[in-house]
Amino acid sequence: MCGRFALKAPPAELITRFGLDECAAFKPRYNIPPGTDIPVIRQSPEGKRVLHLLRWGLVPHWARDTSIGARLNNARGETVAAKPSFRDAFKRRRCLVPASGFYEWKTEDRIKQPYYISLKSGEPMALAGLWESWKAPDGNILRTVCIVTTGANALMEPIHERMPVIVSAEHWQDWLAEPVEKVERLVTACPDANLQAWPVSRRVSKTVDDDAGLIEREARAG
Repeated sequence: MCGRFALKAPPAELITRFGLDECAAFKPRYNIPPGTDIPVIRQSPEGKRVLHLLRWGLVPHWARDTSIGARLNNARGETVAAKPSFRDAFKRRRCLVPASGFYEWKTEDRIKQPYYISLKSGEPMALAGLWESWKAPDGNILRTVCIVTTGANALMEPIHERMPVIVSAEHWQDWLAEPVEKVERLVTACPDANLQAWPVSRRVSKTVDDDAGLIEREARAG
């Protein structure tokens, strides 16, 4: 799963890294939870690559209300093409969620220890996402997003059995715009050699805490 991540890169860096034609303003965040507005990269109808803020927690266009979004933060890659909540978005509305790294928790001595996982290169990663547009009875539009997950690679397995799908740079455009038949192969774990992970402060479990200290390596006893 993916229930928390960090994005410390400023808009200017993402414009260069992802070749953005348009980028909404946002501030660095180190403890991003579901239910909040997050930076999301999509391809516009004109073929431009744009970054807007979308609500994390997918609300399908056919939903009666927005409550379903609280249960749809992630989409399992193994079933994303078949599940009613995700299959239409998987075909037509794929996106990238930029992240400096993500968190996962491992139970150690009956304590849930958080870990921070990032690219060894230090560059922002692109998490595979799906987005939807939902129209409220009053006519207002709510755009939402979820993150696609898959089974863990060798680095992640000791921490958690699942991880977000990380799309490599050479496949960003494929994920955004190619027919679904050409992107199904991308729903897989990235090479473990590309990632690094270390334990961090348990403060990250509190969404009220959001500072750079959360991603720093925590010294371990022994």
